[in-house]
Amino acid sequence: MSHLATPGAVIYAKDLSKVSCFYEQLLQSIATHAEDNYTILELPHFQLVIHAILAQIASTFEIANPPARRGETAIKLMLPVTSISKARDIAASLGGHIDAANYEWEFQHCRICDGHDPEGNVIQVREVISK
Repeated sequence: MSHLATPGAVIYAKDLSKVSCFYEQLLQSIATHAEDNYTILELPHFQLVIHAILAQIASTFEIANPPARRGETAIKLMLPVTSISKARDIAASLGGHIDAANYEWEFQHCRICDGHDPEGNVIQVREVISK
């Protein structure tokens, strides 16, 4: 019998501490491991790794304040939250953004809204709709 590794994603960050803190608080998760160049957040059935961009690459670009949403990327993480409203407040307090309530929509028993982290990486938060 084979066992599969936990699925997950890696997000590369210019400011490891800031981006790790953002996801840890947004997802109400705890870092299970951290080193100088990465942090691992464990969610049920999913592992999110925040990895520092190499210094020689990070020095070649700046992150705007507020960050510009990098919507041209081919991937958008779908992340579970208990409340989009609370996620919106948390994101704003940590340099990210979740779009206003009028941009929310419903799909497959979830309320959904797009946003971005403190470095402009596009995310989507999903809240289960109670029956």
